[in-house]
Amino acid sequence: MNNLNSLLKEIKSHKNSIKAKLLSRFFKTGSGEYGEGDLFLGITVPESRKIAVKYNGLSLSDIAKLIKNKYHEARLIALLILVHKYITCGRQGLPQKKIFDFYLKNIKYINNWDLVDLSAGYIVGNYLYDKDKKILEKLAKSKNIWERRIAVISTFAFIYKGESKWTFRIVKMLLKDSHDLIHKACGWMLREVGKRVSEHDLISFLDTYNHQMPRTMLRYAIERLPENKRIYYLNK
Repeated sequence: MNNLNSLLKEIKSHKNSIKAKLLSRFFKTGSGEYGEGDLFLGITVPESRKIAVKYNGLSLSDIAKLIKNKYHEARLIALLILVHKYITCGRQGLPQKKIFDFYLKNIKYINNWDLVDLSAGYIVGNYLYDKDKKILEKLAKSKNIWERRIAVISTFAFIYKGESKWTFRIVKMLLKDSHDLIHKACGWMLREVGKRVSEHDLISFLDTYNHQMPRTMLRYAIERLPENKRIYYLNK
């Protein structure tokens, strides 16, 4: 199915006011919170994935409309479809660069942590793997928290391919970041380096930077280390 109107009707048919209230609280939509003003319909991620699969033939022009939707779940579905297009772009006749450029052009609508986490590595990270990665440094310096999170989460794609250099580079840029969501993202990526690339490289990084790391970042980073090492870094 390719019809945007049908997709929008289906999204609204899954509306659940009780879940919407829970999601609004979970994603911190109150005044002064990181998701301030975001609106939810109450659709779960599994439900959103099913809808995205059903409408994965949606055109980029329609995705451009969907990603601007006021409802969080609509933007999530737009991104899930976009990830599918990136993964299958060879079959769909779309250049990967076109999808990458589309993502950056619409980056202001990728404005919560789940939207970032379910898209950045798949599109930005995978596209940049064998290319100039300076855009990640630009994003890491952004005043926008979601662009900074995109910078570090994008390196997940490199980690999957056995590389950690850019994860360490971006994390070092974000060591003094003031936001807890950046601390968590950096710690998560460091943990994945230890799990998928090299525990030795993670240990070397921790030995150099553990005193500069926010506590949350450190706790996330050491989560999969042996207990004696976790205790060592927490008490160091």
